[in-house]
Amino acid sequence: MPKRPRSLTSNKLKARVLELLGTDRYQPLDKVALSRKLGLSSDDRHLVRRVLDELEAEGAIARIKKDRYVLPDAAGLFPGRITFHEKGFAFVENEQGGQDLFIPAENTATAMHGDRVLARITHEGIEEVAHRRPRGRKGQREDRAEGRVIRILKRTNPTIVGTLHRSRHFHYVVADEPRIVENIVVNPREAESDQKPRENDKVVVRLDPWESRHRSPEGVITEVLGPADAPGVDMEAIIRKFHLPMEFPDPVLRQAEEVPLQIKPPELKHRLDCRDELIFTIDPVDARDFDDAISVVKTWQGWKLQVHIADVSHYIRPGSALDKEAYKRGNSTYLVDRVIPMLPERLSNGICSLVPNEDRLTACVRIDFDKQGNPGKTTFDRAVICSKKRLSYEQALEILEAKPKTNVEKAVHAAWKLASLLRKRRFKTGALELDMPEVKVWLREDGTPDRLVKSENDISHQLIEEFMLAANEAVAKAIQTHPTRGIFRVHDQPDDDRLAEYRQVALTYGYKVGDLNQRSEVQKLLRASRGKPEENIIRIGLLKSLKRACYDVNPIGHYGLAKTYYTHFTSPIRRYADLVVHRIIFGIVANKHQAKPKKLAPADLDECAIHISSTERESADAEKESVKLKKLEYLEMQTKSKKRQKFPAGVIDVKSYGLLVELPDYLLTGLVHVSELRDDFYTFDATRLAFVGRKKKKVYAIGDELELEVSKVDMIKRQVDFRPANLGRHG
Repeated sequence: MPKRPRSLTSNKLKARVLELLGTDRYQPLDKVALSRKLGLSSDDRHLVRRVLDELEAEGAIARIKKDRYVLPDAAGLFPGRITFHEKGFAFVENEQGGQDLFIPAENTATAMHGDRVLARITHEGIEEVAHRRPRGRKGQREDRAEGRVIRILKRTNPTIVGTLHRSRHFHYVVADEPRIVENIVVNPREAESDQKPRENDKVVVRLDPWESRHRSPEGVITEVLGPADAPGVDMEAIIRKFHLPMEFPDPVLRQAEEVPLQIKPPELKHRLDCRDELIFTIDPVDARDFDDAISVVKTWQGWKLQVHIADVSHYIRPGSALDKEAYKRGNSTYLVDRVIPMLPERLSNGICSLVPNEDRLTACVRIDFDKQGNPGKTTFDRAVICSKKRLSYEQALEILEAKPKTNVEKAVHAAWKLASLLRKRRFKTGALELDMPEVKVWLREDGTPDRLVKSENDISHQLIEEFMLAANEAVAKAIQTHPTRGIFRVHDQPDDDRLAEYRQVALTYGYKVGDLNQRSEVQKLLRASRGKPEENIIRIGLLKSLKRACYDVNPIGHYGLAKTYYTHFTSPIRRYADLVVHRIIFGIVANKHQAKPKKLAPADLDECAIHISSTERESADAEKESVKLKKLEYLEMQTKSKKRQKFPAGVIDVKSYGLLVELPDYLLTGLVHVSELRDDFYTFDATRLAFVGRKKKKVYAIGDELELEVSKVDMIKRQVDFRPANLGRHG
């Protein structure tokens, strides 16, 4: 028996296992037989067991009868993350692209929303369908792939956050996540929390193993957050739900305290001194950490652009306590009422923040542009700056809408001339305008929402956006041309079937849609929907049909931006990816002057890309949920007000049970139930997708604009119902 090669690692063994299982003549083997086939000894038993378990948990291989291993496709198996609908049915995401696998409610076994599962395909779909939905009322089978869950590969959530309720015989917790459809049975007397749980408390539950669907899942209460309707409890629940870190460990804080708050003269050695140049920042009005600053100078050849980014890598060394904690967090998370930072405040709001009139160390990208906006000479430097002005987006917009007088105002105008040219060139090359407006929730001191303010992606935002894109692309190109590995921001091409589904949605709204595999057709659709009631639905529908952007060591390109090479470099205070990229690009610059180049990227760069992609998704979901909760709370407050606010809205879809509407000022969707149309008896016209009044013949259809008031809000289901304001409460 040949001995195990000394260089054999788990990654190499994984590759050998997958290669063996993928051969044409492979017959299913168990662990022992696989080891022998691979020429491994009994000394490798532990490594083989670990590798097979990891591959199975990833869904790369599957275990069948008699504990034999095969590739999932070879056995009609389908691994992936399961996503539930509130009605109980689910889909297993196709990780290779293509159509997801539909799982009827009765075939979900003991899976919960977000789990990684292995499903067996029970029905092969022949054609793609336009809409994903369960079987019709008459029980007909839609022509798509269906399956049933046969194994839970990995539980995503060991704990569940929800509200404690009491029935006649037992207590149970209703999860905050509406797609966790099962109630968790608990015994408050067995709670491990310091505080005694009471009915309607928001609690954290540790799940017990759930083996049989014939019994409800059970768990133990580990923490009581307080009454569900108490101020601040909703945000605490989101923090627990998404497992966000609440405190920095002591070693991290001690290390942060050792960072000086003033720059010492030796730190300026070999740095580009830009302190006398007109450099300024543009950020949100309530921003506290300033990642980036810019300088734009008009020349006879075109423009000289400088993008200065906080030099976080100067203060955080690889492998330090600060670095390990930043990696663990992956990024900062911006909830409605707080920021959960990636770095301690001493750095994020202190020495790393590019505040005005203070010397700060930066990583600088300098790009020369000609008069047509073509990039020319590009250099990367470590620099020192002293920002001359801190502008909010609102202030920058006022400057751009007026005639410039001061040097700063003239610089802002020069910057927009270059940025607008870059923006036009970018869309001409196929970039998609996917930026969505956002709603800022302003809170009172007690944490309740005071007002909702919609912010548009105006030219002040676009100015900064174009320069950050230019810097990120320049860095990505430099890394790509060097032998070292890097981390890239990638956005893969969309799947044909997802685009086909999206095309059907666009057709429903009456748009003439061509081949959406052509970027020009997608751009045409986005332009046609601009300013229409369904604009956000069209944009959101496109986003849902596209794959999610993530980090990868392979520069496969960025579909949405239409860029071949792209990375993240411009926000190292709040993104770990940018910190890694800083180390790589300035390692490349330094290596140009060394006979023997240093190793620039860590060996586990692949694992890093996967990890920070995951933390980014968690943070984004937490941020969206915190905003939505406060929007719903704001609307719920309307139901208790004597003078109810009236909201302009547009009808975005018509169902047999009512009108789906969107409030464009608040970017929120809701329902006007047909029973709220009290001025007549309305019947549903399925052909026209409209409601028609029997007596007055009034029609409610897609695109109609209405004035609504809140009828009721369901905070558990995250739903809001409206009624026409002009009809009153009783018609």
